[in-house]
Amino acid sequence: MKLSRPTPTARGRRRTTARLAVAALVAAGAATLPVPAAQAAGSVVKVEGSQGAWKLTVDGAPYTVKGLTWGPAVADAGQYMPDVRSMGVNTIRTWGTDATTKPLLDSAADNGIKVVAGFWLQPGGGPGSGGCVNYLTDTGYKNDMLAEFPKWVETYKDHPGVLMWNVGNESVLGLQNCYSGDALEQQRDAYTTFVNDITKKIHAVDPDHPVTSTDAWTGAWPYYKKNAPDLDLYAVNSYGAVCDIRTTWEEGGFDKPYIVTEGGPAGEWEVPDDANGVPDEPTDVAKAEGYDKAWQCITDHSGVALGATLFHYGTEYDFGGVWFNLLPAGQKRLSYYAVKEAYGADTSGDNTPPVITGMTVDHSSAVQAGKPFTVKASISDPDGDTLTHQVLLGSKYVDDSGQLTDAQFTDKGDGTFEVTAPDRLGVWKVYIKSSDGKGNVGIETKSFKVVPPEVGGTNLAQGKPATASTFQPDSTGCPCPAGNAVDGSFDTRWASDWADQQWIQVDLGEKTAFDHVQLAWEAAYAKGYTVQTSDDGQNWTTVHTVTEGNGGIDDIDVTGEARYVRVNAGVRGTPWGYSLYEFGVYRS
Repeated sequence: MKLSRPTPTARGRRRTTARLAVAALVAAGAATLPVPAAQAAGSVVKVEGSQGAWKLTVDGAPYTVKGLTWGPAVADAGQYMPDVRSMGVNTIRTWGTDATTKPLLDSAADNGIKVVAGFWLQPGGGPGSGGCVNYLTDTGYKNDMLAEFPKWVETYKDHPGVLMWNVGNESVLGLQNCYSGDALEQQRDAYTTFVNDITKKIHAVDPDHPVTSTDAWTGAWPYYKKNAPDLDLYAVNSYGAVCDIRTTWEEGGFDKPYIVTEGGPAGEWEVPDDANGVPDEPTDVAKAEGYDKAWQCITDHSGVALGATLFHYGTEYDFGGVWFNLLPAGQKRLSYYAVKEAYGADTSGDNTPPVITGMTVDHSSAVQAGKPFTVKASISDPDGDTLTHQVLLGSKYVDDSGQLTDAQFTDKGDGTFEVTAPDRLGVWKVYIKSSDGKGNVGIETKSFKVVPPEVGGTNLAQGKPATASTFQPDSTGCPCPAGNAVDGSFDTRWASDWADQQWIQVDLGEKTAFDHVQLAWEAAYAKGYTVQTSDDGQNWTTVHTVTEGNGGIDDIDVTGEARYVRVNAGVRGTPWGYSLYEFGVYRS
């Protein structure tokens, strides 16, 4: 899974039940569900019926996929699979099948769960897609996959954990990252034809399990309809648009049923931007409602939609994990219980998560770097549990890092937190995490924009002539000449070549006294640099030295009197060069 902003023509993202008697017990209540012994042989799974009246059967019994995509490591399957089963889940989905898959299949089968076993094809559409393939000419790649996939089908076809095979993930859409125009259309036809070739190979090895192929939007289905007639059913990853699938299926005149292989609340690419220009993430309450709505729309398409593996049974605790995972860091949230209830498991005795509503950030469009700001929310626990709180920061929209870091904060009580802002400019996210001590968590997040701290006095450098040792003429967001660092705008920047020894200087026009320098670094900052002055632009005096710079905002109280002021950088803090949004020289 990759959280980005896709559309039907521009998008990229990501990354089963035992016997019917088991499924019936799950629906009746997971608390009394016995764990069946692994079967000695695999089940016979079929797509049966006729146009608009299809069903999936396992050993002749009707089977609705009540599933989740699988996130934990295979080594942790034994730890998590009983919990998956307790949710009323009968199916999990994977994206790859190889020599490491058997323990996962074993654990699934031991818990009465079946697996949609995936095979990854380039370019995929999510992280690790592996580059571009020419499906018209690259016979080597295609021959390798035609040999590789049936090998693992042969290995696992008789395993009781297998429900069906799934060839590819979002590649029809993902090909737009490699081709355009007529070439894109040719590649999409060639890719779906190749999927059909693989499907025939799999059927020859294993006639007892269906084959499908997943893409990111139903716009891929006409290609499959045209070029992949041997698929037993279609599959699609769909989030906020999941309730539109039925209409597009009916209007498209398709003649196969489908499953939803990823689904849930609206993703980053589907929500409106907030006041800071970044996607406005739904609340925990809205996310839980999103899973319930998705499942309702899927089950309403009776006789065509055969179920879903909703996204995502994952424990990662990062930007994407907070957006979608049902149990980030192993703690269960409202969405976990929404899925559990939708799948018919007993939730009557469950302790439920804290609920956070009405989260706000004071002055969210202008939070001064390194200064305190206030975050407020209404936080309650339905069970009256004592709550502990944590505040975290995310820099996804600053440097594309998905990691969350602990913030310095003071809990003022009554849902009010005083948080210390980071010193790097840009739009950040602040997260409130409330835990109940019973394994549950509520998480809410809002964006805030970090701006430079206010400096008293006059910026003598603004609008004055500036020069630099080098500048980048054509990288992202460039040209980036020296003048960009003294134009008074934090939307432009100076950027140097990728080398240690670089400088930027400003001509104040005449010998002038100053008492403060402010440097607003972009991601490419100087770890080691000096601030220097000169009256002639040739002979320089060092007035300040930095040896352990960390980027962000450098506010330097330094007195001097000169015509020229220079930042002379000698040690880079990143593999890139140096880049400054603004180089301010102030007199109070």
